[in-house]
Amino acid sequence: MTDHNENITRIELDGKEYILIGTAHVSKQSAEQVKRVIEQEQPDSICVELDKQRYQSIVKGSTWRDMDIFQVIKEKKATLLLMNLAISSFQKRMAKQFGINPGQEMIQGIESADEIGAELVLADRNIQITFARIWRSIGLKGKMMLLTQVLAGVFSKESISEEELEKMKTQDSIDSVLREFSEAFPRLKKPLIDERDQYLAQKIKKAPGEKIVAVLGAAHVPGITKEIQKNHDLKKLTKLPPKSNVPKIIGWSIPLIIIALIAYTFWSNPVAGWQQVVSWLIWNGGFSALGVALAFGHPLSILTALIAAPITSLNPLIAAGWFAGFVQALVKRPHVSDFEALADDVHTVKGFWNNKVTRILLIIVFANLGSTLGTIIAGTDIVRLFINNL
Repeated sequence: MTDHNENITRIELDGKEYILIGTAHVSKQSAEQVKRVIEQEQPDSICVELDKQRYQSIVKGSTWRDMDIFQVIKEKKATLLLMNLAISSFQKRMAKQFGINPGQEMIQGIESADEIGAELVLADRNIQITFARIWRSIGLKGKMMLLTQVLAGVFSKESISEEELEKMKTQDSIDSVLREFSEAFPRLKKPLIDERDQYLAQKIKKAPGEKIVAVLGAAHVPGITKEIQKNHDLKKLTKLPPKSNVPKIIGWSIPLIIIALIAYTFWSNPVAGWQQVVSWLIWNGGFSALGVALAFGHPLSILTALIAAPITSLNPLIAAGWFAGFVQALVKRPHVSDFEALADDVHTVKGFWNNKVTRILLIIVFANLGSTLGTIIAGTDIVRLFINNL
């Protein structure tokens, strides 16, 4: 049995009562309502729309100081980290403009659980897994668009209108950051909303006790109301989907074709062959180095990108940005203060470029984008020289 009362949804299922509070992540009133409902209901468990990572950030403050930048580079998580920082920047802007602390209703849920002695359940899927599933569901064009929007969101000084604020009160906190991108790629609704509805529903359903209160973004309540009637495999929902073989085939085909074209041109006309090699070195290394320079990278990092890009572009398993970022991290190693200042620095363009951590991330991304652009231009020129030689 399901009963809807304003933004409170009551569900009776298998002898248990579930009380879903549809909150607004950017509303002061939501936190007050969470406190009031929990005090009235005295539930056995309280579920909050948080994963362990976001919970730790709330109860312990910023955990950036514990981050190992070399591990981030090694595990290829620079882009995912940029997404996290984009959300942080977006929330900082809201807090500054409206005096709102996003997620206050989740903090209230945590505090209320402690006050009444209820079991606290972290019901949301790990945000890194959500981002990884989003990343794998879009192609190269989508990845470029997403990176552009993430960086635009970080550096945007545009004020949020009252109309947009009201709209955000009915949106998921992550979706509000990526809302324009979600409209361009409707299939992102599956990893961003639908899968998390299923994950949240299963965690709420398995919460201990006979009466459970769940503090959720209003956008999730309709989906959870439907999905809680079913059983869901949490392992399946947290497993990264297999990578498509198409990018791998394309990734290896392009360098093999380029090498074959250069080799044939060398065999038939060594002068034209050397022109192809020079074109590859200049365009590929040049654009990658330019990307690092735009991120204000150290001269050694710029040199690393210049040398590495023409080589790494012939091997899909490695990228120029990793080498350039690693060198930058060695010669301009971030201090604890850089990690602690991340939450504030990502709010401004100056802070983003001056912070040693975010500069490394920018260097990795810009070097890789430059190398990709250089590959396209150089590859086109190599084909042109090959055809002319024929």
